[in-house]
Formats: sequence, structure tokens, C-alpha cells
Amino acid sequence: MLVTLAIPSWPQINTNLASASPVAPVTIKRGAQAQAKVHVRLMPGYHMNSNKPLDEYLIPLRLTWTAPPLEVVRTDYPEGKMEKYAFSEKPLSVITGDFDLVTEFHAPAAAPVGSQTVTGKLRYQACDSRACYPPRTIELKLTVDVQ
Repeated sequence: MLVTLAIPSWPQINTNLASASPVAPVTIKRGAQAQAKVHVRLMPGYHMNSNKPLDEYLIPLRLTWTAPPLEVVRTDYPEGKMEKYAFSEKPLSVITGDFDLVTEFHAPAAAPVGSQTVTGKLRYQACDSRACYPPRTIELKLTVDVQ
């Protein structure tokens, strides 16, 4: 006897809830500084923790660069907004919508002249009003012309 079981089809959750636009090339003189801007788009109806979440168990927004021969001076993040969600007893510091992350790089005086590729990683965790989804990492590439 052959028995057929009906298995429900579970909807797929789109885990690519944020995207980052390609980073425009940067020109930097040796001994000077230059900025690179990453434009991030978060799908409507979702939020992500700011880079300074209020609880240490929350996953912060983080942009890191593997930048040799350049040095990362700092990365500017948008200010988190305090919002209350049903799944949390207290408000959370979150970011919604589109925003920019700006990193300032320094080229040491001895940096080799020419085109360099700097790689970056944007790590975030997107959530909606009911749940948070697994953390994701977006790979970034930045072309830097050192003069």
C-alpha cells in the first residue's frame, strides 16, 4: 500500500531586506584624508538596530573595512531613533528607511601610488514588528586611487 502525505508549503522569508549601492571610487593624496559614502536601503516595514543598541545582546549595525594601505579614521552612522515594539519591554535604538554611512580614510605618506581595492563588510540584523531575522553581511568593494 502506498501512502501519500501532504506537506504544507511554507512561505520563503526574504532575508535580503537591505541593500547597499555600489561605492563610488575615491581619489586620495598620500598624507591626506578622503571620504567614501555607502548608501543603504532598508525595505519598508523593517528596522535594524543602530550601531549603538541599548542592550548588549542586540546585534549592532557595523561597517568594517579591510583597507591596507589606507587607515580607517572613523565611520559616521545615522542616529538611532527610539521606537517601541511589542516584542520588547523597552524602546529600541533603531534605523529605518534609506540612510548613508560615511567612512573617512587616511592615506599614509608612504602609501603606494596607484589604484587599490578596499573591501568592506556591512553587518546588520533586520526586524519587523513581530520578529528579527538572522544577521546578514553585505560585501562591499571600493576603488581608491592613491596619488
